[in-house]
Amino acid sequence: MSPGDVDSVRAAIAVARRARGAADVPIGAVVFAPDGTELAAAHNAREELGDPTAHAEILALRAAAARFGDGWRLAGCTLAVTVEPCTMCAGALVLARVARVVFGAWEPRTGAVGSLWDVVRDRRLNHRPEVVGGVLAEECSALLAEFFAGQRSPADPSDAW
Repeated sequence: MSPGDVDSVRAAIAVARRARGAADVPIGAVVFAPDGTELAAAHNAREELGDPTAHAEILALRAAAARFGDGWRLAGCTLAVTVEPCTMCAGALVLARVARVVFGAWEPRTGAVGSLWDVVRDRRLNHRPEVVGGVLAEECSALLAEFFAGQRSPADPSDAW
């Protein structure tokens, strides 16, 4: 983990905090160009948009691809996100050719970048980004805990995100 990784996750946390008060789980993602400049940022918007694919990572990748020079390929780019990506997002990261994935909180129930699955490092795929996990994990986890404390009773752990 580098100081740049910490700064990247801090940027994702700031984006996640913008979602406070919304019905969506506060997960933030930021895509950085190879030179470190911010290309795009997004937070979860499934409820807001009525779109099951409107995860922070997907929305940030779409916006970054629209700005970055090589069409849909995000070669050399880094995606920072507050929570370990799910299978859909991990697959999108591979397909977009993202060079690095940096995330905060581990997600043992749905994580696909090392917890439950490890989609991004599957040797059968043609691209495998570098992964740095657990960056500012406690701070990222606290965002989720705060959100879910206000959403559900402790007896209803279903449908986390």
